[in-house]
This record gives sequence, structure tokens and C-alpha cells, in this order.
Amino acid sequence: MLRQLLLGGVVSLGNIAIHSVVMTTVIGTARTALKWKRQSPAWLAVVMVTTVGLLMAAHVAEVIAWSLAYAILEVVPAGTDALYFAFVNYTTLGYGDIVPVERWRLLGPMAAMNGVLLFGWSTAVIFEVLRQAMRSRNRIGEP
Repeated sequence: MLRQLLLGGVVSLGNIAIHSVVMTTVIGTARTALKWKRQSPAWLAVVMVTTVGLLMAAHVAEVIAWSLAYAILEVVPAGTDALYFAFVNYTTLGYGDIVPVERWRLLGPMAAMNGVLLFGWSTAVIFEVLRQAMRSRNRIGEP
């Protein structure tokens, strides 16, 4: 059990590192966009689509990290798609059509916990970018 927790923790920390890098990029991009003096009507949509697109890319990279760990550790039964299994766990979808091998059973819930935390972090950033964008838009529109 300790080995599962340790390896799950390592993958989770790796995902937190991936998310941190993407968050830095998202925040930097948003700050740059928010400094523009002229904002077209589509400006807010561009800022939000860019923000969410980058965050989605981060989540896909994090799922891939879990699937690589599953493949290396042989967590899923032979002939099973590790990427699909990683997506189901990370998103907490929980179809239950694939069950990990018994000696690695804790990795699924750890991936789910990791996904929930990172989705929450992403949601917070999306709302903050939207809040700052609306504030910037309102400031620019004032005389």
C-alpha cells in the first residue's frame, strides 16, 4: 500500500508541476491581453477560449502522464487501453468497465483525487481571468 501511495503521489506531483507551468502561461497571456487598449467585441471570447483551451491541453497532458504510469506499472489488465482508463479515473467518471490489477488498486482513486483538485484549480483560474477581463473591459469603456 505504501508503494501505491508513493508512486501515486509522484505522478500527482508531476501533474501539479504540469499544471503550474500551464497556469503561469495562462496568467501571463491573460495579463498581456488585458493590457490592450483597443478591445473588439470578440476580445472577451478570444481571451476565454484561449484560457480554457490551454487548461484543457494541460488536463490531457496530465491524463497522459497517468496513462504512462499505468502502462509502466502494468496497472490495467493486458489488452486494455491505459489512456481510456486514465481518463475515466482522472475525470471521476467511473464507468467501472475496467478494474485495475489488485496490487495497484489505490492508483485509480489517487488519479481521481488529483483530477478533482486540478479541475478545481482550473475553474478558479477561469473565473479569475473572466473577472479581470470584465474589469479591464469596463475600465477601458469608461470616459
